[in-house]
Amino acid sequence: MAALCRILIVEDNDALRETLSEVLSEQGFAVAAIASAEELSESQPQRTDIAILDLNLPGEDGLSLAARLRRIQPGIGIIILTVRNAVSDRLAGYDSGADLYLPKPITPEELLAALRALARRLVAARTHPDTPRLDVPAAVLHTTEGPLSLRKAETTLLRALALAPEGLLETWQLLEALGKPLDEYGRRQLAVLVTRLRARLEAHGLPAPFLRAERGVGYRLLFEIQLD
Repeated sequence: MAALCRILIVEDNDALRETLSEVLSEQGFAVAAIASAEELSESQPQRTDIAILDLNLPGEDGLSLAARLRRIQPGIGIIILTVRNAVSDRLAGYDSGADLYLPKPITPEELLAALRALARRLVAARTHPDTPRLDVPAAVLHTTEGPLSLRKAETTLLRALALAPEGLLETWQLLEALGKPLDEYGRRQLAVLVTRLRARLEAHGLPAPFLRAERGVGYRLLFEIQLD
């Protein structure tokens, strides 16, 4: 997997950029490392599978760069590494097109695990072209029945579940991702959102079941989604 995966690192901290590049190269990844978005046109490989971006870049910032990369190459994987870890920052990262939002500092082992998991998902999505594809920036779910426009909360919910191990997240994790209160009112809002989304997916022609409530835990996504 690693030998086939081309990684672009955009990080203005020289020491961190060199460390990441060295660690990933030793693991068999093909790595290109640059210090700013402005260097991208000259240094980006012909094809990039996964981009690792810092948010606080000089010039064009990481959010803008993530959105630009997503427009240029919809199937790219994007990981944001940053010290900015507030919920609002994470939501902005995901809205810009990021697949994973990881806090600094991060161990090489955790980053490698995240890279490999994302690479496996990208390969699986390319291998199964009929898999529903969620265009996160555009808030559109593309299926064999055609495109389905989604509300922002629906997009956030599907994206969070698609990234979760075995498609399962606890209720509090979903409430946090959606920016809803961690109380009974928030749980009722989440239940209504899930019910309405199920109805929309069924009306669009997707085969049920789609989402299942796991009693005392949270919700599970029951079909695979490719993320763009």
